[in-house]
Amino acid sequence: MKETDIKEIAIAGGVSANSELRKRLASFSKDYKVYIPKFEYCTDNAAMIAITGYYKYLQQDFTEQNTSPNARMKI
Repeated sequence: MKETDIKEIAIAGGVSANSELRKRLASFSKDYKVYIPKFEYCTDNAAMIAITGYYKYLQQDFTEQNTSPNARMKI
């Protein structure tokens, strides 16, 4: 933050549920504008991935065992 002169900090997703991270970022609020979502909104993608897998399973939509993961795969 010092190197880039950033004045605002925001966290989101599952990592924002980390209580130590929340506490440390809150301590910066004197010098920076800090955005931390309410704990109830701090979820990650695991539930979304799981439900997608469930529906694909129900449809018997499987892939070959030799398929490699690709985060940028075009659908």
